[in-house]
Amino acid sequence: MGLPSRWCIAMLWVVLSAVAPAANAATAATAASASSTPNFDSRTARLRDSDLPIATHVVVHKAERRLEIFQGDEQLREFRIALGGDPTGHKMFEGDSRTPEGRYMLGARNARSEFFLSMHVSYPNATDTARARKMGRRPGGLIMVHGQPNEPKRSARYYESEDWTDGCIALTNADMMEFWLLVPSNTPIDIRP
Repeated sequence: MGLPSRWCIAMLWVVLSAVAPAANAATAATAASASSTPNFDSRTARLRDSDLPIATHVVVHKAERRLEIFQGDEQLREFRIALGGDPTGHKMFEGDSRTPEGRYMLGARNARSEFFLSMHVSYPNATDTARARKMGRRPGGLIMVHGQPNEPKRSARYYESEDWTDGCIALTNADMMEFWLLVPSNTPIDIRP
């Protein structure tokens, strides 16, 4: 599916805002005033009052390594993903390298994480915490949907073809830009086996 030019401009804006916001003030002013450019909030590098679709929920199919973004019943996008190094089964405790399963919420955004953009998944919930405590363990946390490492230790091909995270859901950087633009905070995410 090809992206309209306004998407390309919006994605470029996200990258520039995340990498060097102060150095890009002039670029921001130029981009915001361009007639083909969506309306930007320069403080958050988010689109306002645009005609870009906004996701209402996200579904992850772990076994298929697939993430889908929906607006109501309409699928907006589908991406290939990488998971934790031990992806089968629900995350039980900190350090098990599993990606959780269940219904969570997408929350805080971090444009300056150690990965290319990241969005927090609300794991652990009360049930996750109780399960881990029964095992005498901590449930862990900091589960994110994110892009590739900012300082990669392996090839791009490795990150795109292997399960390499500590339990997070990883996208390519290009896919993460689309995810970032389409999915607002407080969007439900269903992570299925």
